[in-house]
Amino acid sequence: MRSGVCEADGAGLYYEVRGTGPTLLLISGAGGDAGYYSGIAELLSDAFTVITYDRRGNSRSTGRSGAPMDLAVQAADARALVDGLAGGRALVFGNSGGAIIGLTLAALHPEVMAGLIAHEPPAVNVLPDGDPDCGFFVELAALYERGGAPAAGRRFAETTRGEGTYRWPGDLWTRFLGNQEHLFGAEWSGFAAFRPHENALKSAPFPIVLGAGSEDRGTYYARPSIEIARRIGAPWVEFPGIHMEFLRDPARFAAAVRVLATQMHSRGGDVPPLWEGVSQ
Repeated sequence: MRSGVCEADGAGLYYEVRGTGPTLLLISGAGGDAGYYSGIAELLSDAFTVITYDRRGNSRSTGRSGAPMDLAVQAADARALVDGLAGGRALVFGNSGGAIIGLTLAALHPEVMAGLIAHEPPAVNVLPDGDPDCGFFVELAALYERGGAPAAGRRFAETTRGEGTYRWPGDLWTRFLGNQEHLFGAEWSGFAAFRPHENALKSAPFPIVLGAGSEDRGTYYARPSIEIARRIGAPWVEFPGIHMEFLRDPARFAAAVRVLATQMHSRGGDVPPLWEGVSQ
């Protein structure tokens, strides 16, 4: 693994790169830390060049201002990493808020995308009017205003199925706690306002797959994936486990990502250029 800092519009984005092969950018959700994906990044590095990073203002990256952050900024940061580290094109996987960023990246910067896997985007605005889950972001924003980031963070954990049943790496947990104020004070409004750019996603010149974990049926962060897939005509797949299965069981989750990412890289029977003209 090699690490470094990518400069992106006034922020220094800490990144880690593992492996060789087609580039796979992994975008994290709440907490924005590359450490969420350390386990699966190692497992996938035999077949892909895997890029993980701390999102703007989180953990080891700079750029924290306290002002509300638009999703377009998050997408531009992801693009800067693809341009700077992957020659301008990459497969992208995003979980939770990272899936929302991935969907925004696909709509605003399709030229850098070779494919997108969006795992459990909590896009509650696509749910039917009056659905109780539509109020999730508003509820936590109000809790943050009353009790601060710790109170909102505790409630957030309570809504995430499977949390508390496995142990986070200690360093990741410490950094996550330091990111809570940034999450609720700066990032939350952008995630809360997200609505997919349906026309742009429908016409995307690369494959998009939505999905959710087998143990997350009925949750506010799994149900929107089905609706988005329906609206844009994209395939939907069931992943193993829970919302953060990549932390609980990296090997099982990496196996699912490997299959999808490999299919996307060689879709339609295309022969990768590196195989053309090679004598056997």
